[in-house]
Amino acid sequence: MTHNPIGLGTAAIGRPQYINIRQEETADFSLDAFRRKGMAILDEAYAQGVRYFDTAPGYGMAEQMLIDWLATKNDPTIELATKWGYTYVANFDPNATQHEVKEHSLAKLNEQWQQSQALLPALTSYQIHSATFETGVLDSQAVLERLAELKATHGLHIGLSTTGNNQREVLEKSLTVEVAGEPLFDLFQVTYNIFDQSLREIIQQVSAAGKRVAIKEALANGRVFSNESYVHYQSAYQLLASLAEKYQVGTDAIALRFCLDSVPVYKVLSGAGLESHLQANTFSLTEQEIEILSELAVSREAYWAERQQLGWN
Repeated sequence: MTHNPIGLGTAAIGRPQYINIRQEETADFSLDAFRRKGMAILDEAYAQGVRYFDTAPGYGMAEQMLIDWLATKNDPTIELATKWGYTYVANFDPNATQHEVKEHSLAKLNEQWQQSQALLPALTSYQIHSATFETGVLDSQAVLERLAELKATHGLHIGLSTTGNNQREVLEKSLTVEVAGEPLFDLFQVTYNIFDQSLREIIQQVSAAGKRVAIKEALANGRVFSNESYVHYQSAYQLLASLAEKYQVGTDAIALRFCLDSVPVYKVLSGAGLESHLQANTFSLTEQEIEILSELAVSREAYWAERQQLGWN
């Protein structure tokens, strides 16, 4: 099978709500029906050639769903990535006011590893979930040594995911982290899309150094789709629509293709709209089109201030 650069992120199939621009009324929620739908999406992704799946305990039932789903497969090409550091607390209540609790302690790492290790041997990547300076995780010797131990024992790529307008600074700090004289981190899951291109240079540097980069939020939490509330994006929407028409794909495929063509990445993560997202594999953007789309970038401060206004739905 040829390498598929698109992987499936499982946040949206493991819990009933996710941060997104598209506000919808919460329908009657059935846990069993939700789980069946999630398993069906995993099967469909596999049937469409997806072999990389990203999950986390903070994604509700998603990690356990992958553990159960994996037991039905005998395919060594399946590659799983998970994270530690967030605990899901909404109890699948669509009206919950708190969805997750962040904790980057050694105790939380060991607690969540107890379940996550069931993903072995398909588990290839283990990440700090949303590493920040505030939690002090990149300075916690006990945590870093435990991650190095897991790396050595299981041959894992140890990584982190980043969020917020200081992503670059967190990445730069992580690149200096060593345990016993060896760099610890070799996988970085970052936000990058047509509106926030602030990591473009460091993604190129990290990839050139032989480390893996996985892109999340390639659709800017839905902001790449035409929306009258975002007057400042109207010219971007027109450009995306014209490219979508040219290549006979959806706007989402154009947005994902930009991520694939503008920086060297290991994977770009898709959400639940997988069939449409996979159309990104059917074409490539021209250098001129990449250049034009590159001009759509906004400042990282503006991007993240806008994202903070988005709700769970």
